Amino acid sequence: MLTIVGILHRRSVNAMAARLLLLASVLCSTLLISTSSSTSDLQILAADRNIDLTSHIVRVYLTLKVENSGAAPVSEVLLAFSPTEARQLALVKAAIPIGKKKKKYQPLDVNPTDRPDAPNGTKYYIMSLLKPLNKGETITIETHYIMTHSLEPFPVEISQSESQLVYYRDSAIVLSPYPIKQQVTLLKTPSNKVESFTRMEPTSHAGTQLKYGPYEDRAPFSYSPIMVHFENNNPFAVIEELVREIEISHWGSIQITEHYKLLHGGARQKGGFSRVDYQNQPAFNGLSSFKHLHAELPPRVHSVYYRDEIGNISSSRLRISSKKSDLVVLPRYPLFGGWKSTFVIGYGVPLQDFLFESADGSRYLNYTFGCAFVDTIVDKLIDKVVLPEGSTDASAIFSFSAEQRLEKKYSYLDVVGRTVLVLEKRNVVPEHNIPFQVHYNFKQAYMLAEPLMLISVFLLFFVTCIAYLHIDFSISK
Repeated sequence: MLTIVGILHRRSVNAMAARLLLLASVLCSTLLISTSSSTSDLQILAADRNIDLTSHIVRVYLTLKVENSGAAPVSEVLLAFSPTEARQLALVKAAIPIGKKKKKYQPLDVNPTDRPDAPNGTKYYIMSLLKPLNKGETITIETHYIMTHSLEPFPVEISQSESQLVYYRDSAIVLSPYPIKQQVTLLKTPSNKVESFTRMEPTSHAGTQLKYGPYEDRAPFSYSPIMVHFENNNPFAVIEELVREIEISHWGSIQITEHYKLLHGGARQKGGFSRVDYQNQPAFNGLSSFKHLHAELPPRVHSVYYRDEIGNISSSRLRISSKKSDLVVLPRYPLFGGWKSTFVIGYGVPLQDFLFESADGSRYLNYTFGCAFVDTIVDKLIDKVVLPEGSTDASAIFSFSAEQRLEKKYSYLDVVGRTVLVLEKRNVVPEHNIPFQVHYNFKQAYMLAEPLMLISVFLLFFVTCIAYLHIDFSISK
């Protein structure tokens, strides 16, 4: 009897397990069908891509005219990148143009996403629409993304008198999970000296512009690799690491100290360096090197200094205005490909220009993120915001993603230590130079801590001196 019951129990368990597996398979198939249908519901009527190669930072402007050919409304559009492009991406933006004569742009939320159905390691970014796109409707989306370290020097080593040639690799067809009716790709080079380029009809080259297309009726995930070999003598200024310390003092000033590790990321220097040829024939020697760097500092800066490991460097120029301060930095030696330089820049700014008080009584710092030098890539940027002693509840607000953590720092006359908010971000470009806010709470009583400490020390010192003068240390009278 017990054996029969056990057999019936096992059969019922197996039947239930089979039902669960069948239900799971139905759900997975339904999910895949819905995912594929949502992807195939959209099609791109026109795709115009402009690739700016005039600098060592590659900037791409892509205009998409998207149509919903399905029955269900769609609230998001996918932007696809190859694995190599995804590693080199520094910034992705999207906006919808509004108006005809005077265009205004309504920005869209763009966030990376992982899709298991992405072929060949394709990476996706989701562009969230302001309102769902109904059946038969079209929308124009203008995207702008920036890539770093996308230009490959070839040859990898050049002499002092040679020009710098680089490779750029991409696809003539826009990588997209949607079918594309018509598309055109334009590449702009810094000069009309193009050594070679992949020919894929129709292709045309005129001056500094290289055109691929128009191409029509391309299937999703179409990819046609191209390679362009051209001259680019712009200096490849790469800051391997930038550590910036922003120290706030409620007594009237903010002190900024920036530590730079600079690298020329272009073709490496081959052979010796002749300063005589470099100075006598500047038009033919060291075309891809750079002698100076241009930094845009905040207005009304003061106490500016510039030094390296040897000491203070006086070869710099500073021009202060009400809107910005221009600083031209001249290193001790010109930088060629593969050469490095480390230096420190420090300056102070008025407290009232950057520190404000909220309605709830908290305080916040409004400062510019990113690097002050123009047209540079920062591989690793660390911002350390040193708050006054006694500050609590520190947090930062960004318009992009960045790592945040808290540390402690002890300075002169500190007792409990100062809160340091550390902000870290990699692959920083000039487009990241936008304001960010650091909010914190501060009790006004801590303003009296250091003065009272100094008064107490001096008072104790004078009392000790008075007591010492009035004490008789003689053995006998």
